[in-house]
Amino acid sequence: MTAQGIRHFYIPEEQSVYLLSHADAKKLKDWLALCIRQLENLGYRNISLIGKGAYGFAFGGEDLTGKQLVFKFTRITLPASIQDRLEEEAFMQGLLSHPHIPRVLEFYQRGRQSILMMQRAPGIDLEQLSLRDGPIGPRLIVKMAVQLGRILLYLRQFRLDGNPRPIVHGDIKPSNLVWDERTETLYLIDWGSSVYAQFDEHQQPVQNNVLDLMSGDLQQTNARLGDIYFIGDAQLNGAMSSPRFDEQGLAATLYALASGQSARFAYQVIPPSSLGLPRLMADILTHLLSDNIAEQYAAGDYLLSHLSLLDNIVFGADSASQCEALLPVWVARQRKHIESVVYSSRKSFLRERSDTTTSPQFDSHALSYLNDAQFERYYKNYLDGMGNTEKGFLSAISRLARYPVVGGLVIHWQPEGVYVDSSLNLQNPAAESAFKHAVNNVVTLARAIHRSGIFKCCFFDAKNTLHIERDTATTQFIAAPGICIPFEKSATSLHASEGRVHSYFEDGDDPDEFLTLPQEIMHAIEQLNGIHHTGCIIFEVLAEHLKIHSYYRLLDHSKENQFNALLNEIIAALPLLSGEGTSGFMKLPYKDTRFFEHRARMADKYYPRNPKADGTHFSNTYFSKQ
Repeated sequence: MTAQGIRHFYIPEEQSVYLLSHADAKKLKDWLALCIRQLENLGYRNISLIGKGAYGFAFGGEDLTGKQLVFKFTRITLPASIQDRLEEEAFMQGLLSHPHIPRVLEFYQRGRQSILMMQRAPGIDLEQLSLRDGPIGPRLIVKMAVQLGRILLYLRQFRLDGNPRPIVHGDIKPSNLVWDERTETLYLIDWGSSVYAQFDEHQQPVQNNVLDLMSGDLQQTNARLGDIYFIGDAQLNGAMSSPRFDEQGLAATLYALASGQSARFAYQVIPPSSLGLPRLMADILTHLLSDNIAEQYAAGDYLLSHLSLLDNIVFGADSASQCEALLPVWVARQRKHIESVVYSSRKSFLRERSDTTTSPQFDSHALSYLNDAQFERYYKNYLDGMGNTEKGFLSAISRLARYPVVGGLVIHWQPEGVYVDSSLNLQNPAAESAFKHAVNNVVTLARAIHRSGIFKCCFFDAKNTLHIERDTATTQFIAAPGICIPFEKSATSLHASEGRVHSYFEDGDDPDEFLTLPQEIMHAIEQLNGIHHTGCIIFEVLAEHLKIHSYYRLLDHSKENQFNALLNEIIAALPLLSGEGTSGFMKLPYKDTRFFEHRARMADKYYPRNPKADGTHFSNTYFSKQ
């Protein structure tokens, strides 16, 4: 296993600073401090980091009058061609004048550093709202659909110098939409993937003269890759840019928000018709997410031509969604600030690969034009070749780690159903309802997967990760004096219940792990296995950097000295490590296996046609499948 092969060890989109090497973490902190100083030197104040992505950072701040602003910086380590995108983003967004699109104020060039300044949209981004509240209620989903639809109409009808020049945003997703809860107003942000559309909504070229039509502009797409968790197949496969791209982003976003997910992939198992939406809205989303292009186009046209109808649907009072978790969830009494990371086995049985190394649906030659960091990071080395339900399942696992949670899951697929062992410890009581819904989505998607095999994942606090570095790949890893593997004790001492104890070793070897641990470390782990506790330990060995991720909770307090001594034995044996790769062990507190029968999809559930006793029935007329 090469370093190239293990660099996508983590599912989360952004690696925690606590998982970086000391040198890389210092570079990042120094870089952020430099950006803040630059902005302060320009006369701005109250600067803070509000976001980061594959290409750069976004800071919030204000001018001397108190006006709220956003500043975007590119990563100067990127090639100049990528850094130039920020200027292109400033140009494209600067063309637009719409109340739901923040206005560009200025574009700075300071040496090699580009800075884009714009208005700051008031409110919270919809991904954070979704994580906080869980599934968004049907009234707000419809209201968001109407407002986003009107933005798409504006982009579709955009004209430049009197000529039609439709614009494609290219990256519509919850985190690129800001919601002002006070006024219930939506704002579309982050125009880094926006381009002029090459084809209009009728798939006709938008060029205005014969010379334009004869140019090479129609021989290769100008589209940029948006987030692959939300874009449609046409954009992913390199089709010519079209307003239809953004209809797919709209559908995926509304579906994810209504279902409490962070991706579009699960729509066949958790269909829009099961989310309690008005039937009209559910049908529009169903057809937009269809594999049939004609159905997609018909649904998009219907949505944008019937926004007033949607806007006049009658709703009853909003009600908070409550759910009982299908798996046990332990909730802390007080919030504990941790930074969760998930390590999962991602076994080969989850991959629906063809005989070639690439799924025929996503041909590698067709995708070769996309020399894009997001593609490299999320798709090519992670999701390629996997079925939609499997992608949705892994996305649902990843979403759990967006909450402050430690513990783990072991999922056994058998012909008769799914067996799940779990230990989920949520460290924020305010997130209990949303987290339980996220857990239920994992179970629902697991029930729809028909395989024989095991999936394991464990959640740990990145702040507990130990970092040990060496000068070269041939020297030894030697821990500094005083380094130890942390653990906590349970509130009361608990003795093991014979026959119900979970073992480190009962789930078998993981084919995604390629690191062989020295016998001295394995002996200490075997001894730990006999002590009643819960948690995990993961060794991640890179050429010059060792990370030890762990979460340990000692349940039998009488064995504290022995437990601590064994953890110290592991540290003492680190110089014996050789090779690169990962190796991990997880122990649940005890067996409490839950069984679920296979289920292909959730049952339909619509919003009541008559939510008020004396209310008005809304229209039951739908678009045709032409």
